[in-house]
Amino acid sequence: MNNRVIVGLSGGVDSAVAALLLKEQGWEVQGLFMSNWEEDDDGYCTAAQDYQDARAVARELAIPLHRASFAAEYRERVFQHFLAEHQAGRTPNPDVLCNREIKFGVALRHARRLGAGRFATGHYARILQGPAGAELHKARDAAKDQSYFLHAVAIGQLAETLMPIGELEKGLVRERARQAGLPVFDKPDSTGICFVGERPFREFLGRFLCDRPGPIESADGERLGMHRGLAFYTLGQREGLKIGGRPGRAELPWFVARKDAARNALIVVQGHDHPLLQSAALTAGPMHWLSEVRSEPFACSVKVRYRQADQPALLEPRPDGSVRIAFEKPQRAVTPGQYAVVYEGDRCLGGAVIASLETSHALHAGPTGFAGANPVRAAAQRAEKTAG
Repeated sequence: MNNRVIVGLSGGVDSAVAALLLKEQGWEVQGLFMSNWEEDDDGYCTAAQDYQDARAVARELAIPLHRASFAAEYRERVFQHFLAEHQAGRTPNPDVLCNREIKFGVALRHARRLGAGRFATGHYARILQGPAGAELHKARDAAKDQSYFLHAVAIGQLAETLMPIGELEKGLVRERARQAGLPVFDKPDSTGICFVGERPFREFLGRFLCDRPGPIESADGERLGMHRGLAFYTLGQREGLKIGGRPGRAELPWFVARKDAARNALIVVQGHDHPLLQSAALTAGPMHWLSEVRSEPFACSVKVRYRQADQPALLEPRPDGSVRIAFEKPQRAVTPGQYAVVYEGDRCLGGAVIASLETSHALHAGPTGFAGANPVRAAAQRAEKTAG
């Protein structure tokens, strides 16, 4: 067996401990630092410091460190899709595509060219062997589990990958790094979208997408203001709407409930738990299966965003490869463009891009994205009366 493993060293503590554990297990460990974004000069990009941290880890572990730039592939396969989805009024998750296209795509192939028998990462997830082969399972540390971001990777690629920290709690990972003298043992975890970093998101997006102003409307059709462009908002968003108090309406904050792309209108409602923010079911597709393809309805649990608790649901496969997912309890601010990821216990069965929603009142799309004026107005009025 080829004993060489290439570890994706990001400069963080998780990948550093992954390399440490594999070396202790007797693997011939080498590191790979990948650059996926052209560095900016505005102080938000941390790639230069991350590379220096990866070098320091490699020196401490006495392993070779390779460096490769996949920025061109990232821009073509991840970032252009990210922009196109926002332009269409949806809200994508580029980290899912980054895993599928870059880390477990071009980076995995690069590792093979470096002579690796296995590829390894610092992901909090587990690859286990089941009766039919490799399976993706949640990490032992439920608070850090990253299986949501891995659901779109081909099972054959996951089968070639080692994720040694998937069995550990985060606190133990940091302690192992400290004991081993790894200089990143107390480095803060990275947050946010990788190429955005800590910068203001709408400011960043505005560098690539033009404003396309349109009306902000209540669910019953009252014009409340103007929006910058549907691309700059997401469902459930409260900040940045600039809607003050309205005569005859409850003193409650406004939230984005729908985007009417046909009219370039942003539909907003009052109250965190307004009925029009609740979805009883969704349609998503095509489904990417990490298990055998299911053709009959079955009970499962679903996440419609990272860090969400598992939600009991019924999944109904459709002949065209899409799925309908009906929740046991309505879910708030389910967002087209994001992913519905499906589980049976700790095992991830796969997932799909959310395409459309069914509200908790079983409304159907009409000219304003709802069932028509009367049911929507009734739901809005009921919510406002309750709030008042």
